Amino acid sequence: MSSPHTPGIVPGRLDPDSLAGNFADLHPAYDAHEAAVAADRCYFCHDAPCVTACPTDIDIPLFIRQISTGQPEAAARTIFEQNILGGMCARVCPTETLCEEACVREAAEGKPVEIGRLQRHATDSLMAANSHPFTRAAPTGKRVAVVGAGPAGLSCAHRLALKGHDVTIYEARPKPGGLNEYGIAAYKTTGDFAAREVDWLLQIGGITVEYGKALGGDVTLDGLRADYDAVFLGIGLGATNALDAEGADRDGVADAVSFIADLRQASDLASLPVGRNVVVIGGGMTAIDAAVQAKLLGAETVTLAYRRAQDQMPASRYEQDLATSKGVRILANTMPKAVHGNGKAVEIELEYTTDEGGRLVGTGETIRLPADQVFRAIGQRLTPPEGLDLDGRKIATTGAGRTSLQGVWAGGDCTHGEDLTVVAVAEGRDAAEDIHAALTSG
Repeated sequence: MSSPHTPGIVPGRLDPDSLAGNFADLHPAYDAHEAAVAADRCYFCHDAPCVTACPTDIDIPLFIRQISTGQPEAAARTIFEQNILGGMCARVCPTETLCEEACVREAAEGKPVEIGRLQRHATDSLMAANSHPFTRAAPTGKRVAVVGAGPAGLSCAHRLALKGHDVTIYEARPKPGGLNEYGIAAYKTTGDFAAREVDWLLQIGGITVEYGKALGGDVTLDGLRADYDAVFLGIGLGATNALDAEGADRDGVADAVSFIADLRQASDLASLPVGRNVVVIGGGMTAIDAAVQAKLLGAETVTLAYRRAQDQMPASRYEQDLATSKGVRILANTMPKAVHGNGKAVEIELEYTTDEGGRLVGTGETIRLPADQVFRAIGQRLTPPEGLDLDGRKIATTGAGRTSLQGVWAGGDCTHGEDLTVVAVAEGRDAAEDIHAALTSG
């Protein structure tokens, strides 16, 4: 068996019991008593700031009151009316910068109502009953194609099916869920939750999913427009940005998204190879997730290198603190200059940076770190479909996701906005409402 001190990129650095403990649920579910106590802290504010801070506009005081009166399944319906992926969002939303940051308890006491965990308690209660809270409307005869079974596509498809439309989802991968299935840290969504949530969502009926069908290859936008009454694109960002540094093509340099996906799909964590000395380049959630999980797999040292100051990292302070609590070193104001080694990575050379009038520049001073594995987490980019206007590097939309092509809507990471699951859900839902209005008007 390998150990954290074994050189190179190898599997089995930790024993199965240690791995199971490391990848256990980050925030265990409330029991009924814990939920009642947590719910009692809510002031049930009128014009509650937490609702304003929620991208899906969930009536948070209402669902918490329903929990406090012993009605968690009613609370779940309140949540699902606005956010059909409320179970996943309860696990992965950065509530510390959204609803919980806006909570008046946070302002008064520095300790908000734990809205995310209460939302999980409610949604898990209803999903455990394996019942779907909504009934599909009478069929309209209209057919809609949804490209991408990620949060935006699933949200859009469910709302359209609820309205009585027939929906076909085209998904390039062998499983649905998008980043919920392939891109979220394993300790945030344990027990194959992403797959179970999709199965539950599809109980609404009227939705068919075709796997292994990618836009631009197996299906074309022109073909979908000809065959369906409307099209929604929830295609995400498929390509990863390259690392602009000498030696970036050496063995041991990989993208963090693929590493996280491999980990999420692994049946045996001990079989996953990880380096002894790991360096992650980036400062967002993907970088944090990759760094923490590398450490949890048994890497001896894990360093997260971010080019700007630490307080400018896209990842929240909570996530940064989580990383450091797991043993990840955050090295701010450093950017990659070269990956050194004879064919494979041995060390990475980083250059210190400074801000000069809003422009990031290198200082000329460098540091070298041992690195047999380097993960790039420096963003993803869109592979744009033909015929659509772009806004910068993403699909241009107006209103509730209308693109430049008649009958085509888009939402989620492929359009402008925050790259958050909850935002993608809101955009898919709102696009579905607009599609429904367009299909049924006149």
